[in-house]
Amino acid sequence: MKFLRILPLVLLTILASCSNNEEPAVDELYGLSKIKEITNTTHTIELYKHMGGLEQGYNEIALKIKDNATNQYIKNATFTWTPVMHMATMNHSCPKSPVTKVSTDGLVYEGYIVFQMAQNATEYWDLKIDYTINGTSYTMTSVIDVPASAKQRVTTFTGSDGVRYIAAYVDPHHPKVGVNDMVAGVWKMQDMMTFPVVDNYKLKIDPRMPSMGNHSSPNNVDLVQTVAGDLYNGKLSLTMTGYWKINLQLLNAAGTVLKGETITDAVPASSIYFEIEF
Repeated sequence: MKFLRILPLVLLTILASCSNNEEPAVDELYGLSKIKEITNTTHTIELYKHMGGLEQGYNEIALKIKDNATNQYIKNATFTWTPVMHMATMNHSCPKSPVTKVSTDGLVYEGYIVFQMAQNATEYWDLKIDYTINGTSYTMTSVIDVPASAKQRVTTFTGSDGVRYIAAYVDPHHPKVGVNDMVAGVWKMQDMMTFPVVDNYKLKIDPRMPSMGNHSSPNNVDLVQTVAGDLYNGKLSLTMTGYWKINLQLLNAAGTVLKGETITDAVPASSIYFEIEF
């Protein structure tokens, strides 16, 4: 899912482009802020993100790479990245996407990383980036800050099938009263370093306001994939501002509930959920 909003820089640029039949200039980093630089002897990689720094959960990340000798940005690099959580007794990675170009002639690359846990005083994440430019391979690694999110945006659990799953909230970034387009992701742990996307499942949602009698909302649509390997899409109805718990149930392709409970008077919340407040 493309997350960078590519817009014209200024109206003057559009008018000038129309007069000479050239493409209008665009800002590939519109709405993003630089959060970190990682450097080796030859290059500097700049990391950008919407809405501040990295956090526990789903993170859309943009990259630019600069030649340290010429101070020029490079448009023909190819990247792979490997985030690793260093714990007291083990290391593990997390769900992540490939890194792709935003536009063929542009300078910005993009992807996502889902940090399923936050750093603490003794355990930390680092990010290893391997890249190739004109047939030559390079690498750089840096510790990165991944604090806990203010609300629960990612949940990790074992399904009734014995598989370890990760579900993460993606959108809306800015919820509104009404029906919102909702996006989430579902991955499974194949091993400690491999977390593929789960295909053809369903993520059922039941948003509730615990402080308001645990009422729900109408016109919600459960999340499903439209393309294998992609994120899950549905509709999230929010009838008022405040704190919402989005109760979840994960169903496999056969419709079997693998985790999560139906909300009733006796069961006011599911064991897996997301939180939002606006």
